[in-house]
Amino acid sequence: MYVSRRMLLGCAVVAGLGAALSTVASTAAQAWEPKKPVEFVIMAGQGGGADKMARLLQTVIEKNGWASKPLTPINKPGGSGAEALIHLNGKASSDPDHTIMVTLNSFYTTPLRQPNLKVDIATFTPIARMAEDTFLLWVHKDSGIKNVDDFVAKAKAAGSDWIMAGTGKLQEDQLLTDFLNAAYDLEMKYVPYKGGGAVAKQLAGQHANSTVNNPSEQEGFYKSGDTVPLAAFTTERINIFPDAPTFKELGKDFVYLMQRSVVGAPGMSDEAASYYQALFQKVFESPEWQDYRNKRALQGAFMSGDELKAYWMTERENHRQMLEKMGAL
Repeated sequence: MYVSRRMLLGCAVVAGLGAALSTVASTAAQAWEPKKPVEFVIMAGQGGGADKMARLLQTVIEKNGWASKPLTPINKPGGSGAEALIHLNGKASSDPDHTIMVTLNSFYTTPLRQPNLKVDIATFTPIARMAEDTFLLWVHKDSGIKNVDDFVAKAKAAGSDWIMAGTGKLQEDQLLTDFLNAAYDLEMKYVPYKGGGAVAKQLAGQHANSTVNNPSEQEGFYKSGDTVPLAAFTTERINIFPDAPTFKELGKDFVYLMQRSVVGAPGMSDEAASYYQALFQKVFESPEWQDYRNKRALQGAFMSGDELKAYWMTERENHRQMLEKMGAL
């Protein structure tokens, strides 16, 4: 049978195309996915902002079928997050690709305060900053306090008998308490608890005089009318609390936000990091997460990779300076 040169060339092209398609299919088939359930460590106790965020992220991913294996939330609040940091750091030598963590600003303060942990956050894998959370000063509705001036007067009269409940030692809530004590010449006593949910309950039950909870932590008690927000540690007023001025408006130029980020273990493979970064960007863009951000007054754009790591380094230095001023380092 006669075979023309054109037929031979055509066959070669088809064969080459088939090989290329086979390579693409093979590459797609080999794209990294979790091989077992992923530990989703939460660097705080149940009921707090980090816990609520983690469980929402898990729900969104599961509902949409975006992960090949489930994410399993595990709370590790001990030692102001030291327990979680040690756990994640240890995965570098065992299984770094199947453990991620929801973190807050104790990600900076705890390693600074406890160098014996031998944790360097620069070695962790930057997956996604999902938001920056806000803080407000809260009191109970029965306190008779209507504004910050009332708060200062009552807290000053009570001295060290005034109880400010907060999450952990020498981390976010205590930093804010220290600011308030210094800015208004107060002597409030700071009492730590393991999570924002427990802190909110202390105020609602009138076992504490004030807190600096995030909106998501006080949400239920605020809606029931048990607790009242007096002022926000933000640049502008928070849209869901329009009657609460910023401390900047009140003459105290102090703004403090808390990262809500997902962090990977040191030594995580590039393929796994890319998988989780893409996964959480998809979650960030979802209607569910955007709705949650709006309702909980969360701020901040999505960050990942080198940009997120640079953000960590800047925030670590800021927290180093704050802790030094407190005499905590």
